Amino acid sequence: MRENVLKKRIITSAFLILLIFLMFNSLHIMTAILLIMGTLSAIEFLNLTNRIIKNKLNFFFLNSIFIFYVSIFSISFFILYNFQQSKFILLILLIGCISSDIGGYLFGKILKGPKLTKISPNKTIAGALGSFVLTCTFMSGLIYYKTNIFNFSIIFTGLLTSFFCQLGDLFFSYLKRKAKLKDTGNLLPGHGGILDRLDGVFFGIPFGFATLILFF
Repeated sequence: MRENVLKKRIITSAFLILLIFLMFNSLHIMTAILLIMGTLSAIEFLNLTNRIIKNKLNFFFLNSIFIFYVSIFSISFFILYNFQQSKFILLILLIGCISSDIGGYLFGKILKGPKLTKISPNKTIAGALGSFVLTCTFMSGLIYYKTNIFNFSIIFTGLLTSFFCQLGDLFFSYLKRKAKLKDTGNLLPGHGGILDRLDGVFFGIPFGFATLILFF
């Protein structure tokens, strides 16, 4: 069973990597993906909150905030994509978010150890540290490769990006726990739903971008 899940996860990951490559090489594909991902994220969030919130006013308010946030995120991403320098920054931050997720998974599985929080029983302290390490390593390495610059600001940006990625992951893990769901959906075999992959991205990229602009 575990081998089957791992196989699905690897195949889906390869597909997502291909998708990212296509995104950053075609404005039309980027636009389509932003629209699709934003819509599916909103649908999955509606499903989550529908299981948790019974008060209609609170349900409407929370989902309105989320839809507004995702809309601003997508529009900002689209605008920044059209400038070469900010496009590169977005790619670096996206790779940083992916690295944070991979680092948490690998370090957590290999090193195990104490649990990080009751919100998400599968997350460990070793996994959290692994997220920081891989994010900083990949982001600083790619920036140095492109610019020949390496300094504390880049490391700080990597740490902050990973921190908010993990915070986003924990936030949606909390909602899934309240809704008594393992995943937000089943669209991505081995991974779950769209929000299961974008939870960290929605938090990590905005804060990482702001930090990079302010300190770099």
